Amino acid sequence: MLLRRAGFALGGSLRQQLQRQPMPEAAAVPQHRWLSNGGRKTHPKILITGGLGQLGVECAKLLRSQYGEESVILSDIIKPSDAIVNSGPYIFADILDFKGLQKIVVNHRVDWIIHFSALLSAIGEQNVPLAVRVNIEGMHNVLELAKQYKLRIFVPSTIGAFGPDSPRNPTPNVTIQRPRTIYGVSKVHAELMGEYYHHKFGLDFRCLRFPGVISSDPPGGGTTDYAVAIFFEGLKTGKYQCYLKPDTRLPMMYIEDCLRSLLEFMTAPEEKLKRRVYNVTAMSFTPEELADKLAKYIPELHVSYRPDSRQLIADSWPQVFDDSEARQDWGWQHHYDLEKLVDLMVRDVTDNYIKKAP
Repeated sequence: MLLRRAGFALGGSLRQQLQRQPMPEAAAVPQHRWLSNGGRKTHPKILITGGLGQLGVECAKLLRSQYGEESVILSDIIKPSDAIVNSGPYIFADILDFKGLQKIVVNHRVDWIIHFSALLSAIGEQNVPLAVRVNIEGMHNVLELAKQYKLRIFVPSTIGAFGPDSPRNPTPNVTIQRPRTIYGVSKVHAELMGEYYHHKFGLDFRCLRFPGVISSDPPGGGTTDYAVAIFFEGLKTGKYQCYLKPDTRLPMMYIEDCLRSLLEFMTAPEEKLKRRVYNVTAMSFTPEELADKLAKYIPELHVSYRPDSRQLIADSWPQVFDDSEARQDWGWQHHYDLEKLVDLMVRDVTDNYIKKAP
């Protein structure tokens, strides 16, 4: 899973890479309750960081459909398109600027933070110092912010939080992790810090470990991105060269299932949550299995295999994700299997990209 693809956009400060921001102490501020009377808010006010990645924009659409357009603030450090600006509130938010984040929370009376800002697996390996800044220091800022202002906070984790010593088939919710990418290390750190803040300070920290997330956004070159690129290249040229071995099995999930799991988890009653971090998934497949399904739509499809450095990352990740605890505790159920995924992706990529190509 890489930048923008399974996909959390980079939302940290590029202009302040070498400047460390302090995290000043502040008195805790009571959280507003969203009630239907008494002049209080009827819905939570939600801030999404790293909002212009694969998940942020679609997450905002889902949450706005539930809570209203003005209740969800999308943010990033990137200049938005007209479509983004016209779809609802959008602001500049630098996760490495703690005082700036405080102003946003106070001025907009924020209740929830959904923290998508991250530099992901292969991209993080190319710039480890920046990954530490964005993934660890940025996460510390939003965690401290949530503690001070009594916010509910969601921080996504990943199959990349596991390593070669982890059991791979299946990978249970609680097991040895010890990842070997800076992205994975930073996510284990986030999980443990969030759990610590929950037990120490009562912070309402919630975290889901996502598998590869598949959507019809163009691929970004990440470890699980072959499962998107094969549709774009296959439908356009009838050929695709895969950078993973044909039998590389990885857990996957369609974006609609991913975002629905987030919403259901964020609204699950506190008493149902037996832990703060859960695995969620929908399916596991290999490049070869995906190519076989896609060949039903593209009979002339030819897939070749030339593994690169991403193979080493994939070989340390889970093959099958055990999400039985999420299913038992708060009722998680996926809707999309491999056949439905392929059918949707063929239609979406064809309609939105292939037919519109110059």
